[in-house]
Amino acid sequence: MKRYKNLLFYVITVAAAIVLIWMTIDQGSLLQSGKNIPSLIESKRPTGQPFTAVLKANVQAPLTILLLQITTILVAGRLMGYICRRLKQPAVIGEMIAGILLGTSFLGHYLPGVSHFLFPPQSLGTLNLLSQVGLVLFMFIVGLELDLGLLKGKTNTAVVISHASIVAPFTLGVGLAYFTYSKHAPQGVQFLSYALFVGISMSITAFPVLARIIQERKLAKTNLGTLAITCAAADDVTAWCILALVIAVVKAGSIWSATYTILLSVAYVLLMLKVVKPLLSKPMKQQEAAKIPAGVLAIYLIVLIASAYLTDAIGIHALFGAFMAGIVMPADMRIRNFIIEKIESVALFLLLPLFFVSTGLRTEIGLLNSTGLWLLCLLVIVIAVVAKFGVSALAARFTGQSWSESLKLGALMNTRGLTELVVLNIGYDLGVITPQVFTILVIMALVTTVMTGPLLDLIHKIYKNETAGHPIGSAV
Repeated sequence: MKRYKNLLFYVITVAAAIVLIWMTIDQGSLLQSGKNIPSLIESKRPTGQPFTAVLKANVQAPLTILLLQITTILVAGRLMGYICRRLKQPAVIGEMIAGILLGTSFLGHYLPGVSHFLFPPQSLGTLNLLSQVGLVLFMFIVGLELDLGLLKGKTNTAVVISHASIVAPFTLGVGLAYFTYSKHAPQGVQFLSYALFVGISMSITAFPVLARIIQERKLAKTNLGTLAITCAAADDVTAWCILALVIAVVKAGSIWSATYTILLSVAYVLLMLKVVKPLLSKPMKQQEAAKIPAGVLAIYLIVLIASAYLTDAIGIHALFGAFMAGIVMPADMRIRNFIIEKIESVALFLLLPLFFVSTGLRTEIGLLNSTGLWLLCLLVIVIAVVAKFGVSALAARFTGQSWSESLKLGALMNTRGLTELVVLNIGYDLGVITPQVFTILVIMALVTTVMTGPLLDLIHKIYKNETAGHPIGSAV
């Protein structure tokens, strides 16, 4: 009986509301006299087929296009990531490949109509802006994952190997720039800017990808894994500091005119390490890492955004500020892991794939339309591998590692991955490299990252009877 009473009350209430609303609208329409209001149907109805036209307009709305782009990118990235994992490659390789497939090199070439519908020119600004936000969060995570405590006790070995793996490819990159500047550098770009950027683009090791390869192959607790992570940590800090210097020089035009930017950068780094870092450590001293208040987490995010803003304003790119913000977070890894858990899903699985497609839209393999360009691409790959893999292995051997671990370490340090794409996009945005050189360096980044797994397997097979180190496990 109670159920029927409730139903009757509900029906009467809704009916009364409908009647009152209808009467109000009916009386309100009388107030329109003298307003010269045209018929809504006559003024708004599109010509031709009204419902089809309205549907088409809705589908082409900016928000609708963005949501369709994100859905397509996430599906393609997950699919290619799954395929790469089955091939014992890191999932990030699949996302990189998905970005290129959705770009002008494949989708834009074979299905231009679909490409134009998915990625109309007017939508690329929003897509690129969201990808930059994803990169800022990604670099913050890289800084958080970078345990500088790893450098303690292994400083000499790590620094020798790490810096050898930077100096050699940087030097060869500058040499390569000398022979390619006249023909392949953009108009109006000084040789210094071009040479420095080619050098740094050859020197990068992808710390996040390397760390994930080590985890997937169950090497984290071996001497090889620990040494590789330590070297990559030293490499990451050094490379990003050099990149900040290179950006300052590129924007200023010369080393002397970049002095102001460099001095401001030094002041910024001292502020972050000597003032911000001690202040951030205080709020958490009396609390459990797993119980970080929302207010404290908000402070951490404000520091991230402010740091990125400062470095962008100074002239050394927002990504360096995000990286430094991650480094100065409280040293307790429980706190850092908590922060990573809060932002990792949005940064790595939602926003970062947008960056791969932004890169793919810039990567036009069709631009390499001559034998000379493909030979240059091959030369770049050979120089990159010899300089990074070869010199890292020799440096490791010089410090007392076995040939097996030295070669495996060289293979790991040769991993460039996502970090290389970040650097290349910075150079592209600054106008330091042409679309052809950008495409060549993207191919180099893909090849050197893809070859890491097979190289490790091959080296392990050759030295399978050697007892040093832990055997290479299969990728998950």
